[in-house]
Amino acid sequence: MKYLSVSQTAERWGISSRRIQVLCGENRIPGAVKIGNRWAIPDDEPKPADARIKSGKYIKGRRENGMAEHGF
Repeated sequence: MKYLSVSQTAERWGISSRRIQVLCGENRIPGAVKIGNRWAIPDDEPKPADARIKSGKYIKGRRENGMAEHGF
């Protein structure tokens, strides 16, 4: 099996190197292994789905909890 570095994977997937490191740290990239202080990602691994909040539901929830009265 061939492995790619974080920077090579970031270029391939079109996202930042830091985001790749976060995904590896959260075990969201199956097969990624840490060698010393560097990550090695399998070259045949697909890009994981983005699980960050996009709906705005979290932001709306903050406003409903009394944050709007303070101007936030």
